[in-house]
Amino acid sequence: MAESASVPAIAPLRRGEDRPLPSIRRRQLREAAIRGVITLIALTGIAAVVLIFVFVAREALPLLTDPEVRGEASFGKLFLPQVLRPNRPPGFMWQPVSGVPKYSMIPLFVGTLKVTAVSMLVSVPVGIAAALFASEFAPPRLREVLKPVIELLAGIPSVVLGFFALMVMATWLQSAFGFSFRLNAVVAGLGLALTVIPVIFTVSEDALQAVPRAYREASLALGATRWETAFRVVLPAAAPGVLAGVVLGFGRSIGETMIVLMASGNAAITSWSLGDSVRTLPATIAAEMGEVVFGGAHYSVLFFIGVELFLFTFVLNALAAGFVKRLVRRMSGGKA
Repeated sequence: MAESASVPAIAPLRRGEDRPLPSIRRRQLREAAIRGVITLIALTGIAAVVLIFVFVAREALPLLTDPEVRGEASFGKLFLPQVLRPNRPPGFMWQPVSGVPKYSMIPLFVGTLKVTAVSMLVSVPVGIAAALFASEFAPPRLREVLKPVIELLAGIPSVVLGFFALMVMATWLQSAFGFSFRLNAVVAGLGLALTVIPVIFTVSEDALQAVPRAYREASLALGATRWETAFRVVLPAAAPGVLAGVVLGFGRSIGETMIVLMASGNAAITSWSLGDSVRTLPATIAAEMGEVVFGGAHYSVLFFIGVELFLFTFVLNALAAGFVKRLVRRMSGGKA
């Protein structure tokens, strides 16, 4: 009969030996402290945004609570047509400094929409096409030069780009297209596009580079050309990231101040012609905030414009985030 193998006896745990080693405990405490600091920093950023919004909304609150301010700038006067002159049909006018102040938002909305539309119509196709070329077709040496040059535009101060649009682009566009006004929505939109293109290019190029190489190899193995692979495989796969870049560019476009202030003409005209001078919401705040009477109706209306910009940007980002999630879910095979 074989002898049973001897099993070493297990010594009983002494009191206190079931606790983690001091080094492990120190590492856990350090990780908990780092986690807490990171969480605090994140909450600080969120709190800062909330406090800014609360401050802006508080300064605009007299439009609802102060009878004197409401009498001068009620919501009806902000958004509905008003009688501007006797025996004339009602219209919209932004003229806060006059015997009878007029605070119509419609000319500012129209101007903001025209400048943003021109900017996005130029910057979206140019930015995405440049990102697609740099990611899929450019030789390595050209890519190393092209990407920093385009991203360098984001580092140029907006006042410099505004000066360029004012002195160079305005004269050239007026002579080329015969605009009646030298400074108009087209000049401001094209100048604004110079700041939006780097944003869309950078985010889109990163999204295209993140597409797995196996997608490209599978498409080429099935007989597709490089152009077909880029447009029908790579670009749809990177669509969520490209859309995020477009949303960021749109936010930059609608919130830009200095370029529009210098190159748009700053005339609050209710006209859908791109050749007319315009005034945007951010440019109005920048141009008039330093000259208003503290606590007056004009002061509250300017802060109300800031609230509008806050809400519009928040709603746009929320809608874009929801659309991106649905798009990612659909591309991954889940239910939309």
